[in-house]
Amino acid sequence: MRHLNTGRKFDRNASNREAMFKNLVANLFAHGQIETTVPKAKEVRRIAERVITRAKRLGTDLTKEEGSARRLAVKRDLAKFLPRWSERLVDGEPERLDVVEHLFREVAPKYMQRPGGYTQILKTGNRRGDNAEMALLRLMPEDAQSAKAESGEKPAAKKKAPKATAKAAAAATTEVSEPVRAKAPKAKKAKTEKSEG
Repeated sequence: MRHLNTGRKFDRNASNREAMFKNLVANLFAHGQIETTVPKAKEVRRIAERVITRAKRLGTDLTKEEGSARRLAVKRDLAKFLPRWSERLVDGEPERLDVVEHLFREVAPKYMQRPGGYTQILKTGNRRGDNAEMALLRLMPEDAQSAKAESGEKPAAKKKAPKATAKAAAAATTEVSEPVRAKAPKAKKAKTEKSEG
């Protein structure tokens, strides 16, 4: 039994699995999106959203001294999990990027008004070699709703579709059931004619 054993194992031991997740999360923060298989994307999403929430809650207070001390502690704690450096292409040239600083300065401040759901999984089809289902895991873009939340406007409420009345539902069921009843006697007559002849 697998009681309290959450998460997918990916046929790897614990250290390999942890290293894979660290690298995928760091690449997600450095590039803004990664393409991987759907199960890996779902596992990485869990980790990335927790890291962003932690950075957002404790790391964005830059003015107070106690806030900066807490921010430093959180940065050191996250630096234990994330690889410190990554590379990304800027104008075709490789650039060395401090992943933890990038998380605190650019990624976390974008989601201050958002209570969760910082990432998005978009299925892209199957991989050619082994037919594995692939997905694009990306950080949520800044959309119009977050801009409205900052300005204090309420988002527009969705209108509900009117429910069908009981008479309309009954008419729909009788329309479907009548042709079925009409076909059934014809089939019986054909069988009786064969048996007579």
